Amino acid sequence: MNLSDYKGILVFAEQRDGVLQNVGLELIGEAKKLAAQLKTPVTVALMGHNIQNLAQTLIEYGADIVVVMDNEHLKQYDTEAYAQAFKAVIDAKKPEIVLLGATTLGRDLAPRVSSRMNTGLTADCTKLDIDEATNVFGMTRPAFGGNLMATIVCPDHRPQMATVRPGVMQKLPREEGRKGEIEVLPVNIDTSKMKVKILDIVKETSKKVDITEAKILVSGGRGVGSKENFKNLEAVASKIGAEVSASRAAVDAGFIEQARQVGQTGKTVRPDIYFACGISGAIQHMAGMEESEYIIAINKDKDAPMFGIADLGIVGDVNKVLPLLAEELAKAIEAKKAK
Repeated sequence: MNLSDYKGILVFAEQRDGVLQNVGLELIGEAKKLAAQLKTPVTVALMGHNIQNLAQTLIEYGADIVVVMDNEHLKQYDTEAYAQAFKAVIDAKKPEIVLLGATTLGRDLAPRVSSRMNTGLTADCTKLDIDEATNVFGMTRPAFGGNLMATIVCPDHRPQMATVRPGVMQKLPREEGRKGEIEVLPVNIDTSKMKVKILDIVKETSKKVDITEAKILVSGGRGVGSKENFKNLEAVASKIGAEVSASRAAVDAGFIEQARQVGQTGKTVRPDIYFACGISGAIQHMAGMEESEYIIAINKDKDAPMFGIADLGIVGDVNKVLPLLAEELAKAIEAKKAK
């Protein structure tokens, strides 16, 4: 393999039912930083059916080139069809770096494609960087249960592939009217290799909360004590337009559903304000929320590690502090209405 043949960065833009997923936009933002160091363009792969209208949006979020692959077999996600299409764009563009979101779709697609390209894959990365001296691409992820961070390199094979969790990177501000190239890549899907047929799609109708989109999170840990006590978090959250989230310990204890879990085995969040209530601050949890703009920690253990990264700390019983906080917030809201 001649490594010099591979140039540029390719991002997989995930879309579902014609709606771009935020993780792809976040990866474009991160790819632009890496591309600036490598002095290469950022190419985005967009695949689906009747989705060409999304290409300009990707350009406005930072893509230099958007490669559109439109095929009826790509309308719904199928592992084989998408793997064939994504390999085709990699073969055509020969990128040195390929980035995908660590979503259910990305986690299925990335290893299939990396295997077909005979290259490695670093999953669930929390940091990506280019060594200024050597231009080596470093992919950092938690290892050994989150007790250390491992930086992985892929010096002998191309492309260098990584998946990144939603919410870890930041998307760029949208620049309406930004110019870029849109290319259409015809893709022929070998349907004889498609062993799965989608007969029907049943969508869940209950409302799902995506805590990665929340501006304010009131998060509870083992120290909250019980499912009943989580009502104290809900009372505060309702006053300030926040969502309730939790640590793994609280989820494992059955206090709240897993969809609201923050941390290495949950979701990575970056809210404007993060309340850590009764959360000691295990490294696995911090890995999922330490990029929050402002962190407020409430814990009766004055030596809790969470206080080490908090902007404001309150030493006290969370089940006594939160009702008082909810009461004061209610007073402040009433006072504002009275003016």
